[in-house]
Amino acid sequence: ACPLRLPKNAMAASAVASVESLSEGTAVVPGERIAPAAAGTAGEGTYVRGRFIYASSVGRVRKAAASDGEAEVISVSTGKPPLLTPQVGNVILGKVSKVNPRYATVEIVSVEGKSLREPFQGIINTKDVRATEIGKVEIYKCFRPGDVVRAEVFSLGDMRSFYLTTAKDAYGVVYATSVGGAPMIPISWQEMQCTQTRLV
Repeated sequence: ACPLRLPKNAMAASAVASVESLSEGTAVVPGERIAPAAAGTAGEGTYVRGRFIYASSVGRVRKAAASDGEAEVISVSTGKPPLLTPQVGNVILGKVSKVNPRYATVEIVSVEGKSLREPFQGIINTKDVRATEIGKVEIYKCFRPGDVVRAEVFSLGDMRSFYLTTAKDAYGVVYATSVGGAPMIPISWQEMQCTQTRLV
C-alpha cells in the first residue's frame, strides 16, 4: 500500500495548527515566535512573517480583545512608558550646550512639564530669540552654555534638531549661573545679576 501523502498546503496548515501560542506574560526576545498569525492580530512590539507572529522587541507577551470583539491583539510590552517627543506648539525646558554666532544649541529635557527619558536637540536661531530688533541680536549676550531656557517648538526642523523660539514674554533664560558658578537672578527682561558679586 502507498503511504498517505497530504497536499503541501494541507500539511502546512496542519503544522501551523499544531503550534501553540505562548501564554500571556511569557518573556520574549526579538525574533521569537509567539503565535500562529491566525491566532490574532499583530500589535505593538510584534510583526507577521509568513504564517506566524514574532516579537520585535524584548518584553512580555500581552493579549487583549480587539475592538470588533473577534481576533485578539497580540503585543509585546516593554514595561517602558511611551516615548515622548516634542511637537509644534509644545513648551520645553532645555539646557544650552553650545553657542555660535548664528544659533544656540539646546538639549531638550522636558516637554510640557514632563521629563524625557533621553534629551532631544533643539536650535534657537538669532532671528527667533526675540520679536523686536531682530537684526541687533547678539546671541552670545542672550545665552551661555549651562543656561536653562524655556522655549516653544515652532518647527520640527530636520532629522537632527527641533527649531525653538524664545520670542514671547514667557520664554527665555529661567536659570543661569555666573562665571564663578553662583546663581543669577533676573533684574530686567534682558539682564541677570550674580547673587554674590551683584555684577550684571
